[in-house]
Amino acid sequence: MAQNLKVYVSESVLTEVLLTKQRSIVEDLMTDGIQAQMQAMQMLRKAQDVTANNLANINTPGFKGSKVFYRMVQEEVNGKSVTRAMPQQELDMTQGVLEATGNDLDMGIKGKGFFVVQGEEGQKLTRDGRMHVSNDGYLVDGRGAKVMGDSGPIYMPQYLQAGGKNGEPAKVEVADDGTIRLNSEVLDKLKIVQVEDTSQLDRMGSNYFAVQQSAMIDDNSSRVRQGYYESGNVNPLDEMVDMMQTTKMFETQQRAIKTTDEMLGQVTSRLGKF
Repeated sequence: MAQNLKVYVSESVLTEVLLTKQRSIVEDLMTDGIQAQMQAMQMLRKAQDVTANNLANINTPGFKGSKVFYRMVQEEVNGKSVTRAMPQQELDMTQGVLEATGNDLDMGIKGKGFFVVQGEEGQKLTRDGRMHVSNDGYLVDGRGAKVMGDSGPIYMPQYLQAGGKNGEPAKVEVADDGTIRLNSEVLDKLKIVQVEDTSQLDRMGSNYFAVQQSAMIDDNSSRVRQGYYESGNVNPLDEMVDMMQTTKMFETQQRAIKTTDEMLGQVTSRLGKF
């Protein structure tokens, strides 16, 4: 025969159970709030780092700035589904201004292409077109990396010699498709490539990029301007505005996290008195 069982719980025990549960809920809410605020501060710090790097390279020829955007992702944290904003960095491929120099070996690209240079660590891409001829006769960039043509590193020792008519210096002409003529004779053609998905570009220093060989596509649409170089595409005014806004938001989050921490301390203290 079934019997009805009655369990008697004292009032003090019941109160303690309710307070413990209440304390746990409050602490969870407060802790979630602090975690969200810390996450926001980390994202703002990332944005500030990117802005600072952009500003530091305002005068770097061929520099391409970066922008930060946020992607929402869903994760499982302690058994709970949590949506978070993850900072992502994107390369800004906006065209920089082509500055005239009058130097026949300075070259700027108008378009999305990159020069290919051969350094000690392999081939890299760059938009920095300030070039010269090295003492051993190769066309090199400002850091001494050999500039690549369709036939490999561009070799032009004649440029170092009086190779023109009547002993004049050799005359270099670069067509807008990158074809190089030395004293009116075709020497080589600049190797210019595009990368369709710029997220595959791995920044190496201020103006080099590394990418898998398979991601490079021969570029026939970009145009070369001889006697020019491309300046960085960073707008200092925009970057300063971004920096000030990010600083204000960071300070707001700092105050919020301090307030939340103080509230958590007060609530925990009051509940502990019961």
